[in-house]
Amino acid sequence: MDTGTAARLQKLFEGHRLTPTQRRIAHCMVRRAADAPFLSSVELAELAGVSQPSVTRFAVALGFDGYPALRRHLREVAPTDKPGDTGSYNEYQQAVQAEIDNLRHLAAALADPSPVIEAGRLFAASRPLPVLGLRAATAQAAGFSYFARKVHPDVRLLDEGGTMLTDRIDAAVRAGASALLCFALPRHPREVVDALEYARTAGLTVVTVADSAFAPVAHHTDLLLPAAVGTGLAFDTACAPMLLGRVLLEAMCDALPDAQARLEEFDARAAARGLFVE
Repeated sequence: MDTGTAARLQKLFEGHRLTPTQRRIAHCMVRRAADAPFLSSVELAELAGVSQPSVTRFAVALGFDGYPALRRHLREVAPTDKPGDTGSYNEYQQAVQAEIDNLRHLAAALADPSPVIEAGRLFAASRPLPVLGLRAATAQAAGFSYFARKVHPDVRLLDEGGTMLTDRIDAAVRAGASALLCFALPRHPREVVDALEYARTAGLTVVTVADSAFAPVAHHTDLLLPAAVGTGLAFDTACAPMLLGRVLLEAMCDALPDAQARLEEFDARAAARGLFVE
């Protein structure tokens, strides 16, 4: 992803009331930011899985006369050379470079730390703290939960879907939960969207780490923190969402007055048990 183009796309789409189909197109363009200024309407429609007329209506919804006018605008503000040209890089190197770009974009977004700080406060105050992540996002949710349990008194990992998911959300609410953290990565399971809608109805404040501000979960989230995924390999890579999860852990530790004491207590117990090989 070209970080400059991605940022411009995000800014262009913000403030417009888009239909679900149009959000899907926007999401696709952000994920393919390097190529977006050079895609035909047919190519974009195929990538987004929508019809070509939907792409035209999308451009009109953004205030352009049609898709050609939108593409001209993107080319005018894009770098001189087509982004994504990586010379002699092979496909594996290109995937790594794409993730480096994703991390740069995340670093730029964190120039305003207030959303992350607010999320940390919400997590620290929620007892228990449910953490949701299904399918591709399971590893991100599990990693966050593993470390969060070292400093937070009650973290509940929600990594299985099905009819029990709403029951577990209900149990967390009854136990006093006030916030829920969700990791949502493509392809987005429908039950994650349903679970977030239910969680908000149940009174939880939902914070979501997603691959784009235009992901399907956006309208069911109180605080959305985007972190792009890499799409150059057969399976998406998620370095930026993982790192953002660690940043959120840091923010939560800052908001927990006894976090350092809990970490020291854990280290002492681990040493007494010989838990780790030195």
